[in-house]
Amino acid sequence: MDTIVSASSQASGALTGRNAVVTGSTSGIGLGIARALAAAGANIMINGFGDRIEIEALCASLARELGVAVRYSDADMSRAESIAGMMKEAAGALGPIDILVNNAGIQHVAPIEGFPRAKWDAILSINLSAAFHTTQAVIAGMKARRWGRIVNIASAHGLVASPFKSAYVAAKHGLVGLTKVTALEGAADGVTANAVCPGYVWTPLVEKQIPDQARAHNMTRADVIKNVLLANQPIQRFATVDELAALVTFLCSDHAQSITGAALPVDGGWTAH
Repeated sequence: MDTIVSASSQASGALTGRNAVVTGSTSGIGLGIARALAAAGANIMINGFGDRIEIEALCASLARELGVAVRYSDADMSRAESIAGMMKEAAGALGPIDILVNNAGIQHVAPIEGFPRAKWDAILSINLSAAFHTTQAVIAGMKARRWGRIVNIASAHGLVASPFKSAYVAAKHGLVGLTKVTALEGAADGVTANAVCPGYVWTPLVEKQIPDQARAHNMTRADVIKNVLLANQPIQRFATVDELAALVTFLCSDHAQSITGAALPVDGGWTAH
């Protein structure tokens, strides 16, 4: 099911008139990105799970506050046919999709020998394959219009590895590779593709993995935060959603037209080791 809220007034900004799809955007990093793109003038398709009444209120608030059209889809990012339906719905309601941000993701922490096969399949499907399906749906149109922005939210784990995260690390490394191929294929036609690689950002996804990390490392919650999550992040603080949203918005602007195929760390120095 889908909900659309139309703007009551025309937005003005660097992305005015552009249409964007942001997956995994009902909370956390994705919502921050969707809000920032809307603030820059883009019409938005929000995607994700959650309480429908709350999400509809969120869409209405964004449309009213920022003067853009906002649509919501609860498409299941693990199912190719559901993704195809969402992308078709977005184009029909908003117009041709100019901006695609692949942010949907899930996590599970376990040693390889005990890693559930169903979790492996789900993580690869949502964190990697979904980005292929959404990209495939929009890239031909972007090329034809000679303008497009694809931003994949990868991770520092798309550049380096950590124990107990085999599926997540594999998927995020794959997402960085997909980004590079997309950049090469779109370069001659005004389509850029970049990967943003955050370190730890305080979001529901991070919060949910702390108990698993505590069990895996036999640590307290406080020790997991200090000695696991932030151990490799030299600035010793979590990155913020606003920082990531600002970077994504810049990458979607005309000022970033020469940046493509990049994997940009926002990790507090983690991958500088």
